[in-house]
Amino acid sequence: MRISFEEISGSLLSNYCNVYVGQVSGDNSKYVLNIWELPQIGEGWVFLGTAGLETNHFTGNSQLLLWENGAGKLAFYQSELAKTRYSSGGWKKGWQAWDRIGVRISAMNNLPASIHLGSHFDINTSVIIPNNYCNLAAIWCFCSSPEYFYAIRKIDQKLNVTNATLTKVPFDLEYWTKVATEQYPNGLPKPYSDDPTQWIFHGHPSKSDSPLQVAVARLLGYHWPAELDPEMELSDEQREWVKRCDSLREFEDDDGIVCIPSVRGEPTATDRLLSLLAAGYGESWNNDILSDLLAQADHAGKTLETWLREKFFIQHCKLFNHRPFIWHIWDGLRDGFSVLVNYHRFDHKTLESLIYTYIGDWITRQKHDIAHGVDGAQEKLDAAEVLKKRLELILEGESPYDIFVRWKPLSEQPMGWNPDLNDGVRMNIRPFLTVPPVGKKGAGVLRDKPNIKWEKDRGQDVPSAPWYHLGPKYGGKEGDRINDHHLTLDEKKRAREGRNNVKI
Repeated sequence: MRISFEEISGSLLSNYCNVYVGQVSGDNSKYVLNIWELPQIGEGWVFLGTAGLETNHFTGNSQLLLWENGAGKLAFYQSELAKTRYSSGGWKKGWQAWDRIGVRISAMNNLPASIHLGSHFDINTSVIIPNNYCNLAAIWCFCSSPEYFYAIRKIDQKLNVTNATLTKVPFDLEYWTKVATEQYPNGLPKPYSDDPTQWIFHGHPSKSDSPLQVAVARLLGYHWPAELDPEMELSDEQREWVKRCDSLREFEDDDGIVCIPSVRGEPTATDRLLSLLAAGYGESWNNDILSDLLAQADHAGKTLETWLREKFFIQHCKLFNHRPFIWHIWDGLRDGFSVLVNYHRFDHKTLESLIYTYIGDWITRQKHDIAHGVDGAQEKLDAAEVLKKRLELILEGESPYDIFVRWKPLSEQPMGWNPDLNDGVRMNIRPFLTVPPVGKKGAGVLRDKPNIKWEKDRGQDVPSAPWYHLGPKYGGKEGDRINDHHLTLDEKKRAREGRNNVKI
């Protein structure tokens, strides 16, 4: 029930549609990732819509949920949760709107709206599904208009609007149908976005909101979900841009390691990036466009190389929600060893290659330059050897340079640098921020420090969680979700040996 001090005449929006609130996992750190944290959408993961910052046809399409057909880890966690305390069933809410087109509303601030594409969606949003799809365009025009916001605020002034309130407002179907006919004579648009944080993004730098970021990601071998799924519904224009990405694949790096200076005889990152950009922009490419791109990236009047060295990584972190998938590793010198790596390919073998092949080649060159009296070579050699030692600590993974994943038992914790991408960037990046800095800036061996913390997460774990009893060790209580814990290699090894013995 809603009480209004103004007279309400005509039909309510609720006469023409139903509204459904989204899911709550109970542990987003474990079950929710950003789309760019995985190289492709693996088995068990589904798209998860969330709130956009402003009204836009297609926004809020940047997350994944570990769903596993509702019968996997999330379902088990919820069953365990129900044993100890009330479980609302919110982990599977909104199912009535899955695989159906509608309007997604954020229940916060100015109620931004977007077109719902049929994905799962989280509790920060609600989805309006029309009873008759002929009315979808009219409902969209109303819900994306200022009139809708004012109508809602007349009956609900809370910051977080109650789900049921979203359709308890007057709705003139005839009027909004006329508006829809004028604004969308060919019907609502099909999915299109130039935003690289969206799963429907085409992947082409020349038609992107962040062209240099997209170009670097392509150079390192990243492909967006829309490129990898030929069945994804996209507009014709979006699909055409996806096809144009095929011509850029020849510029992608083979191993996901691109050094900013020339190493091992490879061209510099600047030269390789310029070649990719020239191919992407075609005949229109010139120095003026490059200058515009650098100005757009807050680097006007400077070079592409200095942008790569000084600005790329911190802008990358900001754009991708401080869960970076291209990592900038450096030795602390402005003109020293500096490399971009694709996190998705950065496994134990690749880190070994970085240490002993790429940095090894750089060290050999500095020794040669020292022998020939080149200025600055000794400083570069010393910095590179420090970086090499830091990376070897991460490769070995002894505490405190280990990966700790609070939802995995001791016997399944990674030994050394062997990250599981399904655990997310937040868990796996810790060793690179933990090792002592090699330069005055940054943290660890990364060029800058992403805004990532390992303080305990909100909520309480269930008693069956592997680290349920860890809280008191850190001044808390049992069930606290502790992240910043360290384990020795010996502890992990003994746990694995014990597990194997049980199997035998």
